[in-house]
Amino acid sequence: MASVRNAAVAGLFYPGDARSLAAEVEELLGGVEQAGPRLGYPKALIVPHAGYIYSGAIAGAAYAQVGHRRSQIRRIVLIGPSHRVYLRGMAVPAAEVFQTPLGMVTVDRELKARVLVHEQVIESDLPHASEHSLEVQLPFLQMMFDDFTLLPVALGSASAPAVAAALADVWGDEETLVLVSSDLSHYLSYDEARAVDDATIAAILRNDATLTGEQACGCIGINGLTFLARQRSARIEEIARCNSGDTAGDRNRVVGYGAFSLHESAA
Repeated sequence: MASVRNAAVAGLFYPGDARSLAAEVEELLGGVEQAGPRLGYPKALIVPHAGYIYSGAIAGAAYAQVGHRRSQIRRIVLIGPSHRVYLRGMAVPAAEVFQTPLGMVTVDRELKARVLVHEQVIESDLPHASEHSLEVQLPFLQMMFDDFTLLPVALGSASAPAVAAALADVWGDEETLVLVSSDLSHYLSYDEARAVDDATIAAILRNDATLTGEQACGCIGINGLTFLARQRSARIEEIARCNSGDTAGDRNRVVGYGAFSLHESAA
C-alpha cells in the first residue's frame, strides 16, 4: 500500500471539503482570461502560497497561463520553502502520494531518483508533513490537469547554483511544468510593501539570483530559477501582483504576492 502525505492545511488555507474546494478553485481560475501570455506558453511559473482568500486570485492568474495545456502537461516539478522545519539543502518526500480533498497525486519516482543524486538533496517526509507552500498548489493542479505526476521539493539553505542544477536535471520537455512557490514581502505597511515588492519584482525580471528572505520567503527557489534562466537564456515575465491589503487583510501589516512566467528563447 502506498505511503500517503495527508493534507495538512485543508480547512485552513483552502476549503476542507471537495465540493467547496473545487468551486473556489474554479472561481479563481475563471476570474482571469484563459489565454497564453505575450511570449507563448511558459515553461515555469512563480506562484504565491498564502490562503486562497489572500493570494488565490494571483495564483489563478498564473495558472491561467497554462490553461490550454491541460492534456499536454504530464509532470509537475514543484519547489517551495520549508517554513516549519530547518533544512540544509533540499528534501524530497519518502511518501509516494500527496492527498488533498480532491484526491491523490502520485509522486514521480523517476524525477525523484534524478534529484537524489545531488549531494544537497535528501529524502525525508519531515519537511513536507506540515508544509503549506507546496500543498496549496495541489488543488489548482488537480483542477487544471487531467493526469500528472508530481515531484515536490522542500527547500532549506541551498545555493542558487545547487537549486538550478537540480532543476536542470528534471527540466524535461513540453510535458514538464516547473513551479516555484513564493510570497513576496512580509508584514510591512501597505505603502512600504508596495515599494519593496516593486524592487523585488524588478530584480526577478532581470534574472537577479540574489534575493533575500526579506524580499521573498521563497527566495531560495526563485534564485535557483533565475540562475538557471540566465544559463538557458530564458526570460521571466510578470503576470500579476498585489498584497493582502488589496484582498482580505488590513493595510498595517501586509504580505506581498506576485506571479511570474518563465519563457525559453525558443518558445
